Amino acid sequence: MFFFENYTVVNVLCFIAVLAGLLLINESTRRSKVLSIIFYITVPVIFTITIWSHGSKSETTSGNWFAWVKTYSALAGVLGFMALRYFKKLQSNKFMLLFPALILGVNIFEAVIRDFEVYSKAGVIENGLLLQGGPWNIINGIAGILCIVTMTGWVGIRIAKNRNQDMVWPDQLWFWIIAYGIWNMSYVYNCIPERAFYAGVALVGVSTFAAFVGTKGVWLQHRAQTLALWAMFTLTFPNYASTEFFSITTTHNAAPMYILSILSIIANIAVISYEIKTIIKTKRNPLKEELYIDTKAYKDILVANNL
Repeated sequence: MFFFENYTVVNVLCFIAVLAGLLLINESTRRSKVLSIIFYITVPVIFTITIWSHGSKSETTSGNWFAWVKTYSALAGVLGFMALRYFKKLQSNKFMLLFPALILGVNIFEAVIRDFEVYSKAGVIENGLLLQGGPWNIINGIAGILCIVTMTGWVGIRIAKNRNQDMVWPDQLWFWIIAYGIWNMSYVYNCIPERAFYAGVALVGVSTFAAFVGTKGVWLQHRAQTLALWAMFTLTFPNYASTEFFSITTTHNAAPMYILSILSIIANIAVISYEIKTIIKTKRNPLKEELYIDTKAYKDILVANNL
């Protein structure tokens, strides 16, 4: 097929199991402080000592700096969000409210650096991945920078007044989430080709589904938790992509890489254009104020979270 190949009944069923597992654990930990502590604190500490620190090999993706940075940065995000959700004093701390945007920005920037790094690795096998670097890496890297620039309204992050105490970012609206999703899909397609179907389609799909079908305004919380869960899985089983259960890979063709990266930059240019238009119209400062408070999508988020 055009984007991916090597489909079998077994690996398609495994893909469905991955989606179901991520959704189940994400929703379970979202609703339980005890389960959150188990999955995002206890398990990582035990695995760091017993498995991860002994299992890194250069021929697998766990031998690459990015796998480690991504795992611990995702976990840092989850723990920071948990602190905001469960400690009321932190919810009025201006520096703590900056944390979600900061950790998200760092997470995106890590991928931007990797995209630029892969640009010069055409036909190179690195850590078990066949990299086909090219102009698409530069295009998508620029789109990632735009993703960071267009994050707005973190000063308005607050905790939902409901049983789950979700971390809500009302100004992070659907158009930014979609642009981010396209950028992230392009990134994994460019830089993690043997795993893009899982790290891209599955992960982006799960967090987006949870954000649009579940409670509105909680996308970043979903994204952090599902990313942390998947990153922990890949560090624990670094050779999973070489098995028949997870063998769906990209086609390694230039055309889909170009298409995804071009869609990525178009989407992010559209978002920054709308942001600039809104700033000019409202004269609001996106570094100090929420930008999209007049939109129906913003108001719907507040209502959905009893805010």
